[in-house]
Amino acid sequence: MRIRRNEKGFTLIELLIVVAIIGIIAAIAIPNLLNAIQRGKQKRTMADMRAIATSVEAFAVDNNRYPGGASPIVNIASELEPKFIRSVPRLDAWNTAFDYTSSPTSNAQSYTIVSYGKDGAADTGSYTSGTQTTDFNNDICFSGGSFVVFPEGSQQ
Repeated sequence: MRIRRNEKGFTLIELLIVVAIIGIIAAIAIPNLLNAIQRGKQKRTMADMRAIATSVEAFAVDNNRYPGGASPIVNIASELEPKFIRSVPRLDAWNTAFDYTSSPTSNAQSYTIVSYGKDGAADTGSYTSGTQTTDFNNDICFSGGSFVVFPEGSQQ
């Protein structure tokens, strides 16, 4: 006489199917998650650049010129803190120092704030107004009250 045991558990095939489904979902979700993280870093960097620009503009209203100096942004922090901004953001979301320059001629009547993007390296060439970037490694440039080079659309 054969005794039948009540066997509980999953078969090997069932486990393999579940693992395959989890793998497919992860293959779809992880790149989207990484893209969302980078997009968030871009947005935070742009918000910090706007905050710096607002404090630079407020400084200009009081002093009839923009803060003098060149990169990195730390060089002008003493002129802006705490009167115009509580704390100047010194690093972008990728932990690279913002680059700030003001015109050496005409009594510092223009300025530029640059984030070098995910790769932390400056792009070659000049910044053309209205340039839309499509790569997280591209620079983001703010000058004269607006973004000159900025991210737009899907990024890589």
